[in-house]
Amino acid sequence: MNAKKYNNIKLAFGIGKGVASFILILLFVWLGYSSALTNYLSGFTSNNYLLFILFVVVSGAAASILFYPVNFYTGFLLEHKYNLSNQTFLQWTWENLKGTMIGGVIGLPILLLFYYALNTFGGLWWLPFSIILFIISVLLAKIVPIIILPLFYKISPLDNDDLKERILALSKNVGMKVENVFQFDMSKNTKKANAAFTGLGKSKKILLGDTLLESYSNDEIETVIAHELGHYKHKHIVKNIIISTAFSFLTFFLIALLYDLSLSWFDFTSRTQIAALPILSLWGMLIGLIQTPISNSISRKFEYEADEYAINSTGKTEAFINTLDKLTDQNLGDREPHPLVEWFSYSHPSIKKRSEFILSLEQKK
Repeated sequence: MNAKKYNNIKLAFGIGKGVASFILILLFVWLGYSSALTNYLSGFTSNNYLLFILFVVVSGAAASILFYPVNFYTGFLLEHKYNLSNQTFLQWTWENLKGTMIGGVIGLPILLLFYYALNTFGGLWWLPFSIILFIISVLLAKIVPIIILPLFYKISPLDNDDLKERILALSKNVGMKVENVFQFDMSKNTKKANAAFTGLGKSKKILLGDTLLESYSNDEIETVIAHELGHYKHKHIVKNIIISTAFSFLTFFLIALLYDLSLSWFDFTSRTQIAALPILSLWGMLIGLIQTPISNSISRKFEYEADEYAINSTGKTEAFINTLDKLTDQNLGDREPHPLVEWFSYSHPSIKKRSEFILSLEQKK
């Protein structure tokens, strides 16, 4: 019952925040506040690029202040209410502040590249910008495990030799070169448990949360890693890169097209007008509504394939089902969400459907 309430609350706030964001951005542009802010900030600089950054920072700061109560409730109070968080208020604030600062360091140059593409390539701005984003995403995938993750977590080599050998053996079976397996102090923030594969090439890492290591047997953790390696075996990583890149190019093409068509609706005459740029976000949000269930349905298909590989490679059906059950309970997952909610917003099948699928595999043997 607690899991259902927890997920319904998060869902309600997520939908409400999305709808509110769309309406506020629409009113911000439609009622002329976007133009008024641009005119005000232009009194501080005549450089369009600096003006653009000031516009983004000021409007972004205003949005952060406006939505702070929602973020505080869903990110801090709600997690404590359901006994999922280990953070104090100061720790929660510091982690969010770090995320904002790192996001700024990465995001501001990307925004400047976007504005440069918009000014330089006209209606074709979406093409070079999509290419730039792809290159940046590959670079970020390489540096995140090395530079960014250590800013949030203490990462150290796994000290469970038996589990380490099992994981390295599983990795070898799928042709994945892994030099070491790592653990991180997930418990400093949450009581939830998880494992992750991060990085590309030589920066690739297998990470196990300390909450997972403390509460699960080696057999159970082995099935979790086997599932993740199933994604590698079925080339889901490569497929996801191709799919996400195709979606990215298509999304920016559609945003550029619809942006140009809708400028006159708000009395703008040029696509480079800074006050008009929030319209891009409006179209991006609407297109995202269409793309989300499509990408999630593909993701759920991949999850079933990875589950099948986990069972076939370990032969530990009972341990895998037990692990999924325990993770669902520990993370307060909804065992049986509404079909519409699952179809639209779940990147993984519900635990009920996954368990039924795994048991069906056993029956086929």
